[in-house]
Amino acid sequence: MDNSLTLKAGTFGGLVLSVIPNLTSADVLKTIVLAFIGAVVSFSVTLLLKQLTSKKK
Repeated sequence: MDNSLTLKAGTFGGLVLSVIPNLTSADVLKTIVLAFIGAVVSFSVTLLLKQLTSKKK
């Protein structure tokens, strides 16, 4: 089973080392902005739905 752990570690390390050079700061910034927008929209919809459902009770 040691081989399995070594294989997984090697695969993960290779994946990380091949992805890191291809990331640009613009991609990272775009991801951060989109995640923030998604979180704000999700939170707003949750509040709106809570407000709508509590008025009916």
